[in-house]
Amino acid sequence: MTPAALVEAPAPLIHIEDRGALRVITLANPQRRNPLSTAMIAALHEALREAGVDNTVRVVLLAHEGPAFSAGHDLREIQAARAAADHGRGFFTDLMAACSALMLEIRAMPQPVIAVVEGVATAAGCQLVATCDLAIAGAEARFATPGVNIGLFCSTPMVALSRNVSPKHAMEMLLTGDLLDAATAARFGLVNRVVPAGSALAEAEALARQIASKPAAVLKIGKEAFYRQNELDLDAAYAYASGVMVENMLMREAQEGIGAFVAPKR
Repeated sequence: MTPAALVEAPAPLIHIEDRGALRVITLANPQRRNPLSTAMIAALHEALREAGVDNTVRVVLLAHEGPAFSAGHDLREIQAARAAADHGRGFFTDLMAACSALMLEIRAMPQPVIAVVEGVATAAGCQLVATCDLAIAGAEARFATPGVNIGLFCSTPMVALSRNVSPKHAMEMLLTGDLLDAATAARFGLVNRVVPAGSALAEAEALARQIASKPAAVLKIGKEAFYRQNELDLDAAYAYASGVMVENMLMREAQEGIGAFVAPKR
């Protein structure tokens, strides 16, 4: 028997690096195309929770190693679960709940989260991109919700997708499963910018540093308000946003910032 001390520990599924006020979380299972397995979801969720409560982190970047940002859920893991007495129902239920909790964590975080995509993002991987507050894509990036091609409609990716792109564009992606090139993804509204291949992280860092220069409390109140008002009807959205503006105007950051702006220039 191999001594326990000689058993090689499994490689980490993510890498975490702080670059000043930026935290870069990198999906690091390129051999498997960075699938959102139960282990990967747990690792990402823990890393994002830690970043969310770290006051030194102003912006989070979600990057990847290898040719795929993420190919979505681990289909081998899904198939293996069918051997259970319930044919996988319990596992599938827990998997969807964990994945949904991960996406909701990104939305609940006070910091903006930027997806950095240089490769393929499909199914739940595309969902992850759509869930991030911003996304920068290299010119060779590709995006799809291809579940329909294997008998599995991308219903949970649909939630994030339909909140980012127009209904007809979302339905086109969901019904065809076709890969979109980066330029089309930008035209659809799935990504913010397309940059030369290999430069997405540098572009995302520059954007993140610009955002990080703004007051943290203002970014927090703004991110929360953006998503909350977006789910309300027009009257309720204005009522809610007006209340947010009042609270924001009473904050020290607004008092000092507006004061400096209107002060007589010498």
